[in-house]
Parts: sequence; structure tokens; C-alpha cells
Amino acid sequence: MAAASPCAIAFAADFPVKAAPVFDWSGAYVGAHFAYGFGSSHASVFDGASFNTRNHFGTATAGVQAGYNVVLPSRVLLGVEADLSFPNYIESSGGVAVTPTMNGTLTERLDYAGSLRARLGYAAPRWLLYVTGGLAFAGERFEYTSPAFDDKKLSLRTGWIAGVGAEYAIGPKWSARVEYLYSDYGRDHVQLGSGLQSASTFDVQTIRLGLNRKIDFTGNDSNFGDGLPSNLEISGQSTYLAQAYPAFHAPYSGLNSLAPNGQAKATWSNSLYINARLWDGGELYFNPELVQGFGLSDTVGLGGFSSGEAQKSNFPYPRFNPSRMYLRQTFGFGGEQETLESGPNQLGGKANVSRLTVQVGKFAVLDIFDGNAYAKDPRKDFMNWSIWAPGAFDYSADKVGLSYGATAELNQKNWALRFGYFLMDAESNSNNFDMHLFRRGEYVAEFEQRYMLFGQPGKLRTIGWINSAFSGSYRATLDNPALNLDIAATREGRIKYGYVVNLEQALSDTVGLFGRWSWNDGKTEIMAFTDIDASLSGGLSIKGKSWGRPNDTIGLGGAINALSRDHRDFIAAGGMGVLIGDGRLNYSQERLMEAYYAYAITPKLTATADYQFVVNPAYNADRGPVSIFSARLHGEF
Repeated sequence: MAAASPCAIAFAADFPVKAAPVFDWSGAYVGAHFAYGFGSSHASVFDGASFNTRNHFGTATAGVQAGYNVVLPSRVLLGVEADLSFPNYIESSGGVAVTPTMNGTLTERLDYAGSLRARLGYAAPRWLLYVTGGLAFAGERFEYTSPAFDDKKLSLRTGWIAGVGAEYAIGPKWSARVEYLYSDYGRDHVQLGSGLQSASTFDVQTIRLGLNRKIDFTGNDSNFGDGLPSNLEISGQSTYLAQAYPAFHAPYSGLNSLAPNGQAKATWSNSLYINARLWDGGELYFNPELVQGFGLSDTVGLGGFSSGEAQKSNFPYPRFNPSRMYLRQTFGFGGEQETLESGPNQLGGKANVSRLTVQVGKFAVLDIFDGNAYAKDPRKDFMNWSIWAPGAFDYSADKVGLSYGATAELNQKNWALRFGYFLMDAESNSNNFDMHLFRRGEYVAEFEQRYMLFGQPGKLRTIGWINSAFSGSYRATLDNPALNLDIAATREGRIKYGYVVNLEQALSDTVGLFGRWSWNDGKTEIMAFTDIDASLSGGLSIKGKSWGRPNDTIGLGGAINALSRDHRDFIAAGGMGVLIGDGRLNYSQERLMEAYYAYAITPKLTATADYQFVVNPAYNADRGPVSIFSARLHGEF
């Protein structure tokens, strides 16, 4: 799981659809698409004998495209386009064929699919109708599992693709499209190192929705979101984050240990923010993402994990994450107004200071709760989980940090009150949610007080939360040796509760102070976030105005994390947590510090160097300390 935080600046536009000029379909463009693909496959596998299967599959996909068009005087359009698509992040997505054999099972998975196509169409002033066809290709993984050994092989296969589409201009630089595409990848022969052979065919039918933006190479194309209808904002971000550490002292390791021999890993996230104003006070937000990469040691081994961009799922190729999609309704009560700046999760404009905002859909709990101006966004500021978030807040989330819920916020000039209900994970560290509404779930309340101290603004937030979840008990597991530390065997409806105190205080116009204290009762297994039952964190954020770099930032922070008595006894006995488990435990509090320098290359591109020092990783005084070095490149458009 990773941090799920706002990461880009959106740009409002002042071009109503009715006032947009006739669209020029010629020239270069880039875009993104979202689709559902379904198809069938036939596999013949030889593993000492012949085994045949027929499979039907379907998955949501997303990707990018780029192309170039020429419009003839007759309005006939000639074009060429290349595209690349990736399956959904859910583990079962991307499966093409599963073939049981005498000795094991061969699974054929789709990692990506792309095409290079010609387009022929008719370009009306605002509409484009076209046919398309060309070369299709797909990257696959063949994974063989058996009791004796595992084997895998990558394969690239080619075929052909054809389809039809319609596109409509929604602004001077933007168009929306719908497409139907049929792809046939022919027959592919693969032989694994074990000698197993596979011959398979598959085809896919795809329904796509897409957005395209024209590219102006004259140098006058500075704002990505220009040229949109006035009720629509589109922006995006891309973040590449690499982390590494040298070998450290570790006399023993377990399944969930940080590997002691040193390593380097990286993650890459790409986000698009599509925000639309539907009616007075009504807004729709959609935030599709492509995520790729690995956390250090596959995102285990630390209570305060080192990267908020690391997922609890490993993605060797980009995967489509629908991320946020929610409806927001604001009810203004009149009186004084304020300006809301455009952002990834906020349409710009005027709003009553006194207002009630209701939000329903898929989003992150921390999108609404636990705001902090100085430590909140691992794509821009601190990276460690227990610094940018309250470590002991076991908030509802799937493996990439998102949940489904409803919230209400009452805002006044000097305070705000927020309530929320979210679906709870069906089991610990899962992508599935418990659908026993209200009997299971997470209830959250937050009060935010705004104030001035010595002429500088500050905010104090207090959060209380209760989780009703199907979860296991540390003590019940320990008290029954026959369970062999299988905490899943003790799962039943249980309550977990906790609180957070969150402070942010400006010390000057360039220096800010932050701090968090979080706690939970520590009796039941962690459901979604990380193995922390109490956490104290704080630090400083310093802007570079005093040394002539006003857009640069220095961050200095630290955290002390702890486990409850039941939790530490369970880990010491050899139990496995969500992120920790060395097989045994010489318990001591996990202590860490983090320092970073964010260098603004341009107003929209920032490079960051980061250093973290962790003492007693995963609360184990027998292991570590660990020095973690990070480099991050973050761009916004």
C-alpha cells in the first residue's frame, strides 16, 4: 500500500463548449484511455502428456496513446497512432489461460498490450468518424508452479488489430473518443527451462473511452489544462522514487524481515486528475493511475516503512489503478466566501466559508482526515509512513491505499468537524472489502481548530476512530498452542479503536512545525496500514527563500514507534504481522529520522534527495541500524 495523496496542480479553463472554435483535427496529439477487454483463449500444454484448456477472461485496462493526423481538403483524415495498455492492479487481472497438468499448473498472464495502427476517417468541424487497423503486440508471462519447483518465462507475441471509433471535440485542444477494437494474437509457442511446452491462441475485444490533447510545438503550449470547458479541469503527475540501503547487521531473519544484504528498488506512479462540475455544488472526481515497481524487500521489514509510494503489491510492469472516483456535493449557508484553489481533489472557485460538504465513492481515508501542510504527501515531502501519516491509525484501505466510503464536513471560519464511514477490509491486508454494511466498517470523527499564535497560523486536529472488523486476536492466538501462531484461526467480529492528535504551526512565512501522536488498543491484528500501535512524530519544513531558492524545501523529521504488549509477544513468538516478522524479537522501540532536500528544477519539476536512519528496524534490537538513501523525481502537468 502506498500513500494515496494529492500530487499535482490543476488548471482551470474559461472556454465554454459553445464558444469553442472549429476544431483542427490535424497535427500531433497525446492521450489516455480506459477500457474493458474480454476474450477467449485456447492452450495446449505438454508436460509429460498433453493437456488442453479453453478459457474466457475479462479485465479493466488503461493506457496511453500518441498519434499524428493529416486532414485533406476533402475532410478525409489520414492518421497513425501507437498505444500501450495495462491490466488492472487486482491480482487476478491479466490472466489469459490456466492449464492444470500432471505435475503442476501453467498460468499465462498478460503484462501489457499495444498496437501501431493507421486511421482513415471523415473529419467534421466537431466530430471525427474513423476506421483503424494495424499491428498488435502483447507481452506475456508464463508461470509454472508445482510442488517440486517453479518456473517462468516472458514472451512477446504479435498479431493484428482492427476497429472503429468516433471522436468529439470538447474544446480547442481537447477531444473525447469511444472505440471498439478487435485483436487477434495468433498462435504462440513457448518452452520453459523445465522442458514444459505450451502452444496457445487468444483474441480480445475491447471497448475504450479516451481523451486526447493536441500538442503545440510552437512553444506557446505552457498549461496542460488550457482549452477545456469551464466546468472541467484536467491535470496530472508522475513520480519516480528509487531507494537503496547497504548491508547491515542481522544475526537472523524471518519471512517479513528487511533483507540484511542491501538492495535497491524503485517505484513509478503516473496519475490523471479529471474533475467535473456537474451542477451547482455538485462535482465528480476521477483519478486513474498507472503504478509500477517494488518496495524494499517487497514492502516488509519496517513498522515505519521507508516509502509512501511503495505498494503492498509488486508490479514488474505498470498496472491500472482506478484509484479515486467519487461524487461531492457542497451546500453553502451564505455569508462570507473564500477562494478554493484548483488541485487534484479540488475544483477551483468561490465557496461559502460556512458550508456542509458530503462526499461518497472511492477515495483514501487520508484524503479527508489528518491533513497537514508540512508532512502529508510522499510524492512531494516526507517519504516515511510514520512521518507523513499517523502510524497507529489503522485506516481502511486496500493494498494500494484506497477505500469506499461516505464523509460529511461542516466548515466554519475557525473550525471544521468531519465524520466518515468506510468499508473495512474483509481480512487483514486484502484487496477485498467486508460488505456487511454498518455492522462491519470504520467510523471516523475529526475536529479541526484553526488559530493564530504570535501572528502565525496553526491548526490542531484530533481524530477518534473505531474499526468493526473480522479480525484475529494476538492473545487468543498465543493462548492456543495448537493454532501454531495462525492468527487467521481466531478471526471473528472484533472492535479496534484509537485516536490521533495532529499539529501544524507556521513559525514564519518560510518555516513550519508539525507533530503527530497516534495510538490504538493493539489487541487485534492490523487490518490495512502497518504494524504500529503507538507513534510520536514531528519535524520542520523550511522553504528556501533565505538562500535564494524560494521553491526549494528542506525537511527534517523523526518518529518513535511502538507495539502493544500483545502485539510484541505475538511477534516475539514467531508470528507474522502485515509488515514485520523476524521469526523472533528482542523488543525495543523503532526509532527513525528523515531529512530531505527538494530542489525545484522548474515550477512543475522537482528532484529530491532523501536520507533515513532507522534504529531497531521492526522493533528488533538485534538487527540494524539501517541507512536508507532515496532519490525522487516528481513532475506535474
